[in-house]
This record gives sequence, structure tokens and C-alpha cells, in this order.
Amino acid sequence: MTHWIQKGAALLLALSGLSTAQAQTEIQWWHSMGGALGEWVNDMAQDFNKTQSQFKVVPVFKGSYDESMTAAIAAYRSGNAPHILQVFEVGTATMMASKGAIRPVAEVMKEAGVKFNPDAYVPAVAGYYTSPSGQMLSFPFNSSTPVFHYNKDAFKAAGMDPDNPPQTWPEVALAAAKLKASGHKCPFTTSWISWTQLESFSAWHNTEFATKGNGMRGLDARLSFNTPLHVRHIENLANMAKSGLFVYKGRGNAADATFVSGECAMATGSSALYGSVVRNGKFAYGIGTLPYYPDVQGAPQNTVIGGASLWVMNGKKAAEYKGVGLFFAHLSKPDVAAASHQRTGYLPVTKASFELTDKSGFYKKNPGTDVSVTQMIRKTTDKSRGVRLGNFVQIRTIIDEELEQVWSGKKAPKEALDGAIKRGNELLERFEKSNKG
Repeated sequence: MTHWIQKGAALLLALSGLSTAQAQTEIQWWHSMGGALGEWVNDMAQDFNKTQSQFKVVPVFKGSYDESMTAAIAAYRSGNAPHILQVFEVGTATMMASKGAIRPVAEVMKEAGVKFNPDAYVPAVAGYYTSPSGQMLSFPFNSSTPVFHYNKDAFKAAGMDPDNPPQTWPEVALAAAKLKASGHKCPFTTSWISWTQLESFSAWHNTEFATKGNGMRGLDARLSFNTPLHVRHIENLANMAKSGLFVYKGRGNAADATFVSGECAMATGSSALYGSVVRNGKFAYGIGTLPYYPDVQGAPQNTVIGGASLWVMNGKKAAEYKGVGLFFAHLSKPDVAAASHQRTGYLPVTKASFELTDKSGFYKKNPGTDVSVTQMIRKTTDKSRGVRLGNFVQIRTIIDEELEQVWSGKKAPKEALDGAIKRGNELLERFEKSNKG
């Protein structure tokens, strides 16, 4: 009899445990982080889940940013969208235009009863994800910015100071000439041409890439990156390409691998390349600020972000939004945000997490890791908050196509920039028409 009582008690205990597990509210989080970054995402969800028993954040890898966004829109239409969706920065205008499908993060935090201060976030990052009315729309999650990567060993071999990277574009050309003379076949390259050489280049020089504050103030924005400054810069790069000082290595982040392997000695690219160079690079590595033209008034200003943010999808229960709010509050904690920044090379989410990282001695131990932060932590202007345009992915492809004509000597820089603007503006007009009202 005792045996059966014990068995019954054990069964009741198991059932009560089951009901507790079932009482947990699941929060679906769709993301595009693979490999080591996927492990980081899973760890963060687990860490939050351990802090309380009411909610369970479930991260689900949904492929590339393009794929996850398409899947989420289809899921929303059929009534089973995730609670949280990670969207890359070029998809921001599209998400903002999908008013019925999203719930602004500021609203979610307020409804969840969670203390939320937009001023706690790095201004250049938070500003990008804020509406013209000042409401924060999505949660800044994994943000990067373009920086100048260089090979210290190659600098030494060329007779240059390895602790003194070029800060201006004329200095980059001089360094490239010395590297070429010392036998380097690829002195300078760049990844993400539009992001590094036009979008961030514009913000860094406090110049518009597009009208209406780069699209921040309305859907009627039009591209404007054919000013004398932009033409001069592309002409300089074209001349460097002709002389073998700048070697174009392809679209997207194709150039990253050529820097990590040591083939190219200098590169402008994402600050998030840091982790890959530290793991796989076989040379002394340095990080400098994005170069600028010293005669341009207001330069350097601040660079713009890449990476992604977390959007909250509409149509969920109030209790579920409370879980989302608590999760975002957890990610914003200074120690949590600082650990993420140090682990990934992405920017710190908040000013407090930057200060904590600084106090811990991380930047002193890992020189150059603070460059991306100091470029972004500055105050932004109407021209430098970032670029937020509809059909932005397609516009970047057009810019790649037109500039490839320049590097191959088939088009003059002004002609290519004019062509990119004409073709890009047609896409912007289409986007404006389809999202009016």
C-alpha cells in the first residue's frame, strides 16, 4: 500500500511540474544569426528564462535577414506571426510602413509596466529606430558601424608606423602607395560599397545621402549622393583602382575574407569583423576610425549603423507583450549588454554598458575595440542619423552595379552616381505610391 501511495505522490508531483511548465507563456523570437552568433542568441534567451518562471523565450533561426522577413510577413497574414522578429537595418522603412503589423517597442514597454528610457540607448543607434514623432519603434539589438581595419605587420614591412593608421583619405592613398611599393598586390579594399563609401561617408562628412534627412522625415525622400564631395571621393577611389592601390573584391562582405587572409592590407568594413580577425588572422591587427577629408567642414561627424533591431509583431495577448517587455529590459541591463558587446564586436546597446566595458579595462586589453563606439556615441545631426529608405536592398544593388562600371573604367564617376540616383529614385517613387494613406 505504501508503495502505491509513494507512486501516487510521485505522479502528482510530476503532474504539478507539468502544469507549471505549461503555465509558462512562450515568446517566439525569429532571428537570422547562424554559427557562433546563433549560440549567442540561444544563450541570451536561456539566461533570461532562468531569471523568472512566467515566460519562456524561444529563439528560432529563420535563415537570412531577407528570408526571415518574408516568412514573418507571410506568418502575420495567416495569423501565426512570431512575437519578436529580427530585421536588418535596410528593412526598417518597410517595417515602419507596415503599421498594422507592428507594435512600437515604446508602447510595448509602457503596457508591460517596464521602466523604459530611450535616452539610455546610444543616440546614433536609438535615433535610427525612432519615428519622426520621437517614439522608439524597434529595439536596438545587434548594431555595427564601418571602421578602418589594417594589417600592422604589413605597415611595418612598408616602413610605416604600425600604431598610426591613416586618418584621412589623402593619407590612405599615401599608405596604399607605400604598401604597393613594398610588394603588396592589394593595398586597400572595402566591403559593402554603398554602406561604407556613400552612406557612412555622407554621415561622417555631415552631408545628406538622400533628402528629407535621408528618408527619416518622409516617404517622399529622394537620393542626393551626386554632390561635388561624393563625385570627388569616387573619382579618388577610381584613380586608386587604376593605379592598383584600391582593389575591388566584390559585393556585400566579399572583401572581408581577403583582409582576414592577409591578402589585402587595409579595408573599410563592419566593426563586427573584429571577431573573425582575432580568431583567424595570422598578423598583428589594428583598427582605426573611418577616413575623412580634412577640408570638409563638420567632418568627422558620426558614422551610421548596420546590423539589425528587434521588432514586435502585432495581434498578441497583453500577457505575452509583458514577457516581451521584460525580455527587452533584461537585454538592456548594463552587465548583459556589456557582455554581448564584448563577445560579438557589435556595438553596446546602452551608454551604461559602454561605460561598464570601459571601466573593466576591456578596451585597453583589446586596442581598437572602442573605435566603433566612439564613432557612434557622438551627437547626431539631421543629416547623420542614418539612412532609412524604402526598397533599400534594391537601391544598394543598383549602386553596386553602377560603381562596378567605374572600377572597370566603363563609366565616369559622375555618370555612374547620376545613373544610380535616377534608377534608385524610380524605386523610391514606387515605394511612396504603394505606401500612401
